[in-house]
Amino acid sequence: MPKLMDPNMEVATIGGLQQFKFSGVRTEHLGATEYTLVTIATDSTGSVSGFEADLRKAEITAVEACKKSPRSNNLLLRLVRFSTSFPSGIEEIHGFKPLSEIDTATYPAVVPQGMTPLYDAAFSAVGATNVYAEKLNADEYLSNGIVFIITDGDDNESRSTPAMIRKEIEKAVKGEHIESLITVLVGINATAFQQRLEEFGRDTGLKYIDVGDVTKGKLAKLADFVSQSVSSQSQALGTGGPSQSIAATI
Repeated sequence: MPKLMDPNMEVATIGGLQQFKFSGVRTEHLGATEYTLVTIATDSTGSVSGFEADLRKAEITAVEACKKSPRSNNLLLRLVRFSTSFPSGIEEIHGFKPLSEIDTATYPAVVPQGMTPLYDAAFSAVGATNVYAEKLNADEYLSNGIVFIITDGDDNESRSTPAMIRKEIEKAVKGEHIESLITVLVGINATAFQQRLEEFGRDTGLKYIDVGDVTKGKLAKLADFVSQSVSSQSQALGTGGPSQSIAATI
Protein backbone atom coordinates (compact mmCIF):
# COMPACT_ATOMS: atom_id res chain seq x y z
CA MET A 1 0.00 0.00 0.00
CA PRO A 2 1.30 3.49 -0.77
CA LYS A 3 2.78 5.32 2.18
CA LEU A 4 2.05 8.91 3.15
CA MET A 5 3.25 11.01 0.23
CA ASP A 6 4.04 14.51 -0.87
CA PRO A 7 1.33 16.53 -2.63
CA ASN A 8 2.94 15.91 -6.02
CA MET A 9 1.73 12.29 -5.88
CA GLU A 10 -1.76 10.86 -6.19
CA VAL A 11 -3.22 7.45 -5.27
CA ALA A 12 -5.30 5.20 -7.53
CA THR A 13 -6.90 1.78 -7.10
CA ILE A 14 -6.67 -1.39 -9.17
CA GLY A 15 -9.78 -3.55 -9.14
CA GLY A 16 -10.09 -7.31 -8.86
CA LEU A 17 -10.82 -9.89 -6.19
CA GLN A 18 -8.63 -7.79 -3.94
CA GLN A 19 -8.18 -4.03 -4.13
CA PHE A 20 -4.63 -2.78 -4.61
CA LYS A 21 -3.57 0.83 -4.36
CA PHE A 22 -0.63 2.50 -6.04
CA SER A 23 0.69 6.01 -6.42
CA GLY A 24 2.04 8.11 -9.28
CA VAL A 25 3.24 11.64 -9.79
CA ARG A 26 0.49 14.08 -10.74
CA THR A 27 0.67 14.75 -14.46
CA GLU A 28 0.75 18.53 -13.99
CA HIS A 29 4.22 18.07 -12.50
CA LEU A 30 5.63 16.24 -15.53
CA GLY A 31 8.04 18.01 -17.84
CA ALA A 32 8.24 15.72 -20.89
CA THR A 33 5.55 14.56 -23.33
CA GLU A 34 6.32 10.83 -23.31
CA TYR A 35 7.31 8.33 -20.63
CA THR A 36 8.32 4.73 -20.11
CA LEU A 37 6.65 3.35 -16.98
CA VAL A 38 9.02 1.03 -15.11
CA THR A 39 7.98 -1.32 -12.30
CA ILE A 40 10.33 -3.48 -10.22
CA ALA A 41 8.57 -5.95 -7.91
CA THR A 42 10.91 -7.85 -5.58
CA ASP A 43 10.15 -10.99 -3.58
CA SER A 44 10.82 -10.36 0.12
CA THR A 45 9.42 -13.59 1.54
CA GLY A 46 11.11 -15.82 4.11
CA SER A 47 12.93 -17.84 1.48
CA VAL A 48 15.16 -14.91 0.40
CA SER A 49 16.82 -15.00 3.81
CA GLY A 50 20.57 -15.03 3.34
CA PHE A 51 20.70 -12.82 0.27
CA GLU A 52 18.25 -10.08 1.25
CA ALA A 53 20.98 -7.42 1.47
CA ASP A 54 22.14 -8.29 -2.03
CA LEU A 55 18.57 -8.02 -3.34
CA ARG A 56 18.32 -4.49 -1.98
CA LYS A 57 21.70 -3.69 -3.52
CA ALA A 58 20.45 -5.04 -6.88
CA GLU A 59 17.40 -2.75 -6.68
CA ILE A 60 19.60 0.26 -5.93
CA THR A 61 22.12 -0.61 -8.64
CA ALA A 62 19.37 -1.01 -11.25
CA VAL A 63 17.73 2.31 -10.39
CA GLU A 64 21.04 4.18 -10.25
CA ALA A 65 22.00 2.73 -13.65
CA CYS A 66 18.68 3.92 -15.09
CA LYS A 67 19.55 7.42 -13.89
CA LYS A 68 22.56 7.37 -16.22
CA SER A 69 20.45 6.52 -19.28
CA PRO A 70 20.25 9.15 -22.06
CA ARG A 71 16.47 8.75 -21.68
CA SER A 72 16.43 9.14 -17.89
CA ASN A 73 14.18 12.22 -18.07
CA ASN A 74 11.57 10.07 -19.82
CA LEU A 75 11.38 7.34 -17.16
CA LEU A 76 8.91 7.04 -14.30
CA LEU A 77 9.83 4.23 -11.92
CA ARG A 78 7.86 2.37 -9.26
CA LEU A 79 9.38 -0.06 -6.74
CA VAL A 80 7.36 -2.59 -4.75
CA ARG A 81 8.09 -5.66 -2.65
CA PHE A 82 5.74 -8.57 -2.07
CA SER A 83 5.14 -10.90 0.86
CA THR A 84 2.16 -11.98 2.96
CA SER A 85 3.81 -10.10 5.82
CA PHE A 86 2.42 -6.90 4.25
CA PRO A 87 -1.28 -6.10 4.84
CA SER A 88 -2.25 -6.34 1.15
CA GLY A 89 0.66 -8.58 0.19
CA ILE A 90 2.26 -5.65 -1.66
CA GLU A 91 4.44 -2.94 -0.12
CA GLU A 92 5.03 0.11 -2.32
CA ILE A 93 8.44 1.61 -1.59
CA HIS A 94 7.55 4.45 -3.94
CA GLY A 95 5.11 5.00 -6.79
CA PHE A 96 5.74 6.07 -10.37
CA LYS A 97 8.02 9.08 -10.08
CA PRO A 98 10.85 10.77 -11.99
CA LEU A 99 14.28 9.28 -11.38
CA SER A 100 15.58 12.67 -10.28
CA GLU A 101 13.22 12.49 -7.29
CA ILE A 102 14.24 8.98 -6.19
CA ASP A 103 16.74 8.68 -3.35
CA THR A 104 17.83 5.04 -3.32
CA ALA A 105 19.70 5.57 -0.04
CA THR A 106 16.29 5.63 1.67
CA TYR A 107 15.30 2.19 0.36
CA PRO A 108 14.58 0.14 3.49
CA ALA A 109 16.23 -3.17 4.21
CA VAL A 110 14.56 -6.25 2.76
CA VAL A 111 13.07 -8.14 5.71
CA PRO A 112 12.53 -11.78 4.70
CA GLN A 113 9.29 -13.16 6.09
CA GLY A 114 5.92 -14.48 5.01
CA MET A 115 4.76 -16.47 2.00
CA THR A 116 4.70 -15.66 -1.72
CA PRO A 117 1.70 -13.79 -3.25
CA LEU A 118 3.30 -14.00 -6.70
CA TYR A 119 0.03 -13.80 -8.67
CA ASP A 120 -1.08 -10.75 -6.69
CA ALA A 121 2.30 -9.10 -7.30
CA ALA A 122 2.07 -9.69 -11.05
CA PHE A 123 -1.56 -8.62 -11.30
CA SER A 124 -1.04 -5.43 -9.31
CA ALA A 125 2.17 -4.51 -11.16
CA VAL A 126 0.60 -4.86 -14.61
CA GLY A 127 -2.69 -3.35 -13.44
CA ALA A 128 -1.00 -0.27 -11.97
CA THR A 129 0.86 0.25 -15.25
CA ASN A 130 -2.39 0.07 -17.21
CA VAL A 131 -4.29 2.42 -14.91
CA TYR A 132 -1.51 5.00 -14.79
CA ALA A 133 -0.98 4.78 -18.56
CA GLU A 134 -4.70 5.48 -19.02
CA LYS A 135 -4.27 8.59 -16.88
CA LEU A 136 -1.30 9.73 -18.94
CA ASN A 137 -3.15 9.06 -22.18
CA ALA A 138 -6.16 11.06 -21.02
CA ASP A 139 -3.82 13.97 -20.29
CA GLU A 140 -2.21 13.62 -23.75
CA TYR A 141 1.06 11.93 -22.76
CA LEU A 142 2.48 9.03 -24.78
CA SER A 143 3.69 6.05 -22.76
CA ASN A 144 4.95 2.51 -22.89
CA GLY A 145 5.91 0.21 -20.02
CA ILE A 146 8.12 -2.54 -18.70
CA VAL A 147 7.51 -4.68 -15.60
CA PHE A 148 10.01 -6.90 -13.75
CA ILE A 149 8.78 -9.42 -11.19
CA ILE A 150 11.71 -11.00 -9.32
CA THR A 151 11.03 -14.15 -7.29
CA ASP A 152 12.75 -17.21 -5.85
CA GLY A 153 9.60 -19.33 -5.69
CA ASP A 154 6.12 -20.18 -6.88
CA ASP A 155 2.87 -18.62 -5.71
CA ASN A 156 1.41 -19.99 -2.49
CA GLU A 157 -0.87 -17.18 -1.27
CA SER A 158 -2.82 -15.04 -3.77
CA ARG A 159 -6.39 -14.12 -4.60
CA SER A 160 -5.50 -13.08 -8.14
CA THR A 161 -5.31 -15.75 -10.85
CA PRO A 162 -3.18 -16.31 -13.96
CA ALA A 163 -6.28 -15.59 -16.06
CA MET A 164 -6.63 -12.17 -14.43
CA ILE A 165 -2.98 -11.40 -15.14
CA ARG A 166 -3.30 -12.47 -18.77
CA LYS A 167 -6.36 -10.25 -19.13
CA GLU A 168 -4.41 -7.24 -17.84
CA ILE A 169 -1.51 -7.94 -20.18
CA GLU A 170 -3.88 -8.35 -23.14
CA LYS A 171 -5.56 -5.09 -22.16
CA ALA A 172 -2.21 -3.35 -22.61
CA VAL A 173 -1.59 -5.09 -25.93
CA LYS A 174 -5.03 -4.45 -27.39
CA GLY A 175 -5.86 -1.09 -25.82
CA GLU A 176 -4.97 2.34 -27.07
CA HIS A 177 -3.84 3.81 -23.75
CA ILE A 178 -0.27 2.47 -23.89
CA GLU A 179 1.99 1.96 -26.89
CA SER A 180 3.50 -1.34 -25.70
CA LEU A 181 4.14 -3.28 -22.51
CA ILE A 182 6.92 -5.78 -21.77
CA THR A 183 6.46 -8.06 -18.76
CA VAL A 184 9.38 -10.09 -17.41
CA LEU A 185 9.26 -12.79 -14.72
CA VAL A 186 12.73 -13.35 -13.26
CA GLY A 187 13.50 -16.52 -11.31
CA ILE A 188 16.51 -16.31 -9.02
CA ASN A 189 17.55 -19.21 -6.80
CA ALA A 190 14.38 -20.83 -8.14
CA THR A 191 15.68 -24.01 -9.79
CA ALA A 192 13.18 -26.18 -7.89
CA PHE A 193 10.32 -24.06 -9.25
CA GLN A 194 11.59 -23.50 -12.79
CA GLN A 195 8.96 -25.70 -14.47
CA ARG A 196 6.12 -24.06 -12.54
CA LEU A 197 7.41 -20.57 -13.27
CA GLU A 198 7.79 -21.39 -16.96
CA GLU A 199 4.18 -22.62 -16.96
CA PHE A 200 3.08 -19.46 -15.17
CA GLY A 201 4.82 -17.40 -17.85
CA ARG A 202 3.06 -19.32 -20.63
CA ASP A 203 -0.31 -19.07 -18.89
CA THR A 204 -0.09 -15.31 -18.45
CA GLY A 205 2.12 -13.96 -21.23
CA LEU A 206 4.98 -13.05 -18.88
CA LYS A 207 8.43 -13.64 -20.38
CA TYR A 208 10.26 -15.99 -18.01
CA ILE A 209 14.02 -15.73 -17.48
CA ASP A 210 15.92 -17.96 -15.05
CA VAL A 211 18.96 -16.37 -13.41
CA GLY A 212 20.12 -19.52 -11.62
CA ASP A 213 21.66 -19.70 -8.18
CA VAL A 214 22.22 -16.51 -6.23
CA THR A 215 25.69 -15.01 -6.30
CA LYS A 216 26.76 -11.39 -6.06
CA GLY A 217 27.87 -11.62 -9.67
CA LYS A 218 24.46 -12.88 -10.80
CA LEU A 219 22.65 -10.14 -8.90
CA ALA A 220 24.93 -7.54 -10.47
CA LYS A 221 24.05 -8.98 -13.88
CA LEU A 222 20.37 -8.85 -12.94
CA ALA A 223 20.65 -5.14 -12.13
CA ASP A 224 22.42 -4.55 -15.44
CA PHE A 225 19.75 -6.54 -17.29
CA VAL A 226 17.02 -4.38 -15.75
CA SER A 227 18.70 -1.10 -16.68
CA GLN A 228 19.58 -2.24 -20.22
CA SER A 229 16.03 -3.52 -20.81
CA VAL A 230 14.54 -0.26 -19.53
CA SER A 231 16.82 1.70 -21.84
CA SER A 232 15.82 -0.41 -24.85
CA GLN A 233 12.11 -0.08 -24.13
CA SER A 234 12.42 3.67 -23.62
CA GLN A 235 14.24 4.05 -26.93
CA ALA A 236 11.38 2.19 -28.63
CA LEU A 237 8.82 4.72 -27.38
CA GLY A 238 7.21 6.48 -30.33
CA THR A 239 7.97 3.67 -32.79
CA GLY A 240 4.59 2.01 -32.33
CA GLY A 241 5.98 -1.24 -30.92
CA PRO A 242 7.98 -2.82 -28.09
CA SER A 243 11.74 -3.04 -27.88
CA GLN A 244 13.18 -5.85 -29.95
CA SER A 245 16.42 -6.08 -27.97
CA ILE A 246 15.35 -7.40 -24.53
CA ALA A 247 17.85 -10.17 -23.71
CA ALA A 248 16.61 -13.76 -23.49
CA THR A 249 19.06 -14.63 -20.71
CA ILE A 250 20.96 -12.91 -17.92
